[in-house]
Amino acid sequence: MITATTAALVMAVGALAGVLGSLLGIGGGVFLVPFLVLVLGTPMRAAVATSLMAVIATSSAVAAGTAGRHLINMKLGMLLEVATAAGALAGGVTAQALSPRALQVLFGASVGAIALVTLSRLNRRNIIVDPSADPGELGGRFHDEEAGQTVTYRMKRLPLALAGSFVAGNLSSLLGIGGGIVKVPMLNAWCGVPMRVAAATSAFMIGVTATGGAVIYYGRGDVLPLLAAPAIIGVRLGSTAGIRFGARARARWLKLLLAVVLLVVSALMFVRAM
Repeated sequence: MITATTAALVMAVGALAGVLGSLLGIGGGVFLVPFLVLVLGTPMRAAVATSLMAVIATSSAVAAGTAGRHLINMKLGMLLEVATAAGALAGGVTAQALSPRALQVLFGASVGAIALVTLSRLNRRNIIVDPSADPGELGGRFHDEEAGQTVTYRMKRLPLALAGSFVAGNLSSLLGIGGGIVKVPMLNAWCGVPMRVAAATSAFMIGVTATGGAVIYYGRGDVLPLLAAPAIIGVRLGSTAGIRFGARARARWLKLLLAVVLLVVSALMFVRAM
């Protein structure tokens, strides 16, 4: 039975997930699913289905909120989405090769290491202040509020980005955690993509990925409208606030917030593996 109090709690957590999802491009499932399962006692399938609906809402809000600012790199996003989808399909093979505990320990260690790399690059920005500079095949230009002008960036190490996206899709399929946890810091730290572009592009990609899964869960009857509706409303409100804050926030603080979230996720994985 979903009461008014339950709906209000789901909306509040959805708003938090929306803020962080739109700011960092990581998807809100990492917060929403544990809350629904551990606090409200929601069945896992229904919790995941609700999370997928919320991710679609976040992705839509980011796409609409960043329209005209050229933050979403569509060409790069769709290319990496192919590798992410392949990684998700390969999740079944990985599940047979590794025990859940080993996978959780490996993921926790990897995410913790990525958090440390992110912290080491707090004061580095992947932008070229000359707007006439060549962005390359997969780079781009956007108006940076922090720099107060149009800036350019170039995509680097495409093979690493493809491999990382494959791993992100694999882990997302196995652990139910959005691949943005891996892709955003990877793109920013090693592939020359600015933090805001990496987050917006990741938010776009996770929306594409979540749509396919949401259709399957909906067809199975796992979507609970009275639970999904307040989550979507909360996510939408949170995403709008996150987009407005993100446009003004310094890249340094966004990276610091991302590193904190990564460390929390890493700790949760180690606790779950114990």
